[in-house]
Amino acid sequence: MAAQSSPSRRRFLLGGLGLGVAGVGALVLGWGVLPPRQRLHGSSPLPLHDGAVALNGWLAIGTDGMVTLAMPRSEMGQGVHTALPMLVAEELDVPLASVKLIQAPNDKIFGNVAMLKDSLPFHPDDQGRVKALAQWTVAKAARELGVIVTGGSSSVKDGWGPMREAGASARAMLLQAAAAQWQVPAAQCRTENGAVIHPDGRRASYASLAQRAAAIDPGTPVLKLPKDFKLIGQPAPRRDTPSKVNGSARFGIDARPPGMLYAALHLPPRLGDTLSAFDAAPILAMPGVKKVLDLTPQLAQRSVSCAAVVADTWWRAKQAAAALPTQWKAGPQANLSSAGVYAQFARLLDSEAGYAYHASGEVEGKAVQDMRRVSAEYRAPFLAHAAMEPVNCTAQVKNGKVMLWVSTQAPGIAVDVAAKVAGVDAQDVSIEVLLLGGGFGRRLEVDMVAQAVAIALQCDGAPVQLVWTREQDTRHDMYRPAALARFVARLDERGRIASWDNRSVSGPITHQYLQRNFGLPGAGPDKTTAEGEFDMPYEIANQRIAHVIADSAVPVGYWRSVGHSHNAFFKESFIDELAHAAGEDGIAFRRAMLTKHPRHLAVLDAAVARAGSAPPGHAHGVALHQSFGSIVAQVAQVSVENGEIRVRRVVCAIDCGIAVNPNIIAQQMESAVLFGLSAALGGEITFQEGKVEQGNFHDYPVLRMGQTPEVETIIIASAEHPEGVGEPGTPPIAPAVANAIFILTGKRLRSLPLRLG
Repeated sequence: MAAQSSPSRRRFLLGGLGLGVAGVGALVLGWGVLPPRQRLHGSSPLPLHDGAVALNGWLAIGTDGMVTLAMPRSEMGQGVHTALPMLVAEELDVPLASVKLIQAPNDKIFGNVAMLKDSLPFHPDDQGRVKALAQWTVAKAARELGVIVTGGSSSVKDGWGPMREAGASARAMLLQAAAAQWQVPAAQCRTENGAVIHPDGRRASYASLAQRAAAIDPGTPVLKLPKDFKLIGQPAPRRDTPSKVNGSARFGIDARPPGMLYAALHLPPRLGDTLSAFDAAPILAMPGVKKVLDLTPQLAQRSVSCAAVVADTWWRAKQAAAALPTQWKAGPQANLSSAGVYAQFARLLDSEAGYAYHASGEVEGKAVQDMRRVSAEYRAPFLAHAAMEPVNCTAQVKNGKVMLWVSTQAPGIAVDVAAKVAGVDAQDVSIEVLLLGGGFGRRLEVDMVAQAVAIALQCDGAPVQLVWTREQDTRHDMYRPAALARFVARLDERGRIASWDNRSVSGPITHQYLQRNFGLPGAGPDKTTAEGEFDMPYEIANQRIAHVIADSAVPVGYWRSVGHSHNAFFKESFIDELAHAAGEDGIAFRRAMLTKHPRHLAVLDAAVARAGSAPPGHAHGVALHQSFGSIVAQVAQVSVENGEIRVRRVVCAIDCGIAVNPNIIAQQMESAVLFGLSAALGGEITFQEGKVEQGNFHDYPVLRMGQTPEVETIIIASAEHPEGVGEPGTPPIAPAVANAIFILTGKRLRSLPLRLG
């Protein structure tokens, strides 16, 4: 797969996009009035074999009738390699089993438009012209950027239009080809099961029509109405399950190009330390060791300093790297501590008002000054991603060309960074994207790609597989930011919220990500810091939600559900505090603030009704949260046993728009609940003297099978556009559990992870 645009052009557009997001202005006046770039036809032919005929930039028909679909999204267990083919199969009228996947070329038509569009910091209730213009402008810019990336729960949302249009367009071409062959009006023909059929009984397979169809202009694609869907909405089995069960599935770590060597890293003991010296002689004498390398010069632009050992097996490389005698120069983070981070946060909230993402009325006006005041402070720690497949990348640099084998969420960015490190054009970099053994945002980063290419540059054309240890992954991650939030609310004489003032502080992910991967300085607001706070649905007349950006010495990155992951805990816990202060049930309290939000109310009611009453010795905690376009309510059934928090059952209701595949939605809700519950009950990364104190699953625990609750999912029927599914199930679980604990114990837990002691 070759790259389609230069990094410099991409940086220019991203820079302009950043200005557009912050100021809601046009990027370039002359460019802004042009129509958006189409997403049906690619700039180069699909890589096809065995006589397959491409009917557009997305799909081709083979001589055996199989449909080849170009797949631009990475499969990391979220089921997109099943859900997205369903969209094409539906419109093309073929069985899902007849659709096979190839990796999409790095072409602009495959860029993720929805993910960039969703980065705008507008309230979901905002239906104004400014929002519409900003979304149109950013969506247009995203088409120009063409960044192929999987994240933001956007795969189905983004593919809903272009993939269906690709299928519908191809179907129209095939239908017209048959009509021309039979010399009958196309309106007399229909399609079914990979064939065009005439009422008189004539039937032509798609395979027999493909060559003729390829020359036909289909016109504007006409999409099916939901009432005519046969596949969409049905619970189809996951297509990737059999290979994962029988072991034939290929993940990034399974790459085995001929002549491959193995590499392991020796990373700095503290954040920001620089390698000053090492003694390679005793390491080169160890069995199987080929090279000992200082990668600092090649990775200087990424502010990374480390050494690497290359050997004939990974175990030998790992043992040798661990034994490498090194000397390090302390960096500016040498005295970094978690206590210091929270102290910095408190000082910022004491002194700064922050950027207001949403405001209405007066939160401290005369009308509310004499009302009952309730305040609280919440905090959340740094978190590691802890994906099951270790961080890895296999790279080969030979004859001025670079080949990558990697499990990545961002292949276009991986190509760009590989080209930069190797000193070649992006067109000279090829990439094979393999299955991801968990992504969660960690594989949006390309640090492992830069390191693998820097190593391969010095290995005389041999491919090299770099694998991190679990301890390295835990101690050198791009972490979910720590955060601190303060709330002040006023309750009127009826116990209703008259005003809501929420300020929070954390490090900005987007600023760091743009700097790391595009060389762009971070500036302006970052929606990820305040999402889940400013965009709440509750109908409160007077509210102000603001955020203060803290320059973070800790590298931060996108973690499953991003800012919603902690902001939902803050917001939904404080809502429960206010309900208690008002002497009202938390469910009724929420319902009273959703009179203009029937979808939210329906989701809440569905979860509560299914949950029923808590059994003796247990309590039900409730949380309602919207993220990535989807509305989720969860009821957690919790008990306290021998001083330990136990979550026995979780009822999860979701309105995600049209449910493309209910099976996958239920699976993702289960996955998201367990992921969020791991963090809620045990996830915490702490720093002392610049070092991460955790290293492996013994001190950074994930949920064990014996701790997992039963998860029941309710999918609310909807005719709305599909929204996100992979992440929205994570944010509500922590506050739901915390709210249940308060009912059981009377203790209001305001810090994550949740601890009774």
